[in-house]
Amino acid sequence: MAVNVLAVALGGGIGAACRYLLSSLVTRLAGGLAFAGSLPLGTLAVNVLGCLVIGFLAPTLASIVPARPRLALFLVTGVLGGFTTMSSFSNETLTLYEGGQQALAVGYAAGTLVLCMAAVAVGAALARIVARG
Repeated sequence: MAVNVLAVALGGGIGAACRYLLSSLVTRLAGGLAFAGSLPLGTLAVNVLGCLVIGFLAPTLASIVPARPRLALFLVTGVLGGFTTMSSFSNETLTLYEGGQQALAVGYAAGTLVLCMAAVAVGAALARIVARG
């Protein structure tokens, strides 16, 4: 049990650091876009990428290395759990809404849901392709 907790904690720290770096990079790169000052594009990028990776990794780990549950704990629960940012997404959406940007808040929430669901589906499809060979 203690080793599992350590695997999740270590993975979570790595994922959180990666989230910060990617979100900062995307925010900096998108700074020239007219709407970028209001829309949290860094969080959106992190969530979509995290969904793509989890869509690929979860079924791949389950089929290729089922005897290694600690690896799944480290990668899926730890790294990707620390990487994706639903709490940040929710807070930023509420901030947009309460800041008088209701349409942008609704569009951001709907867009995030659609893009993240699509990313999980693409990741799972990639996993099936890789599994076939």
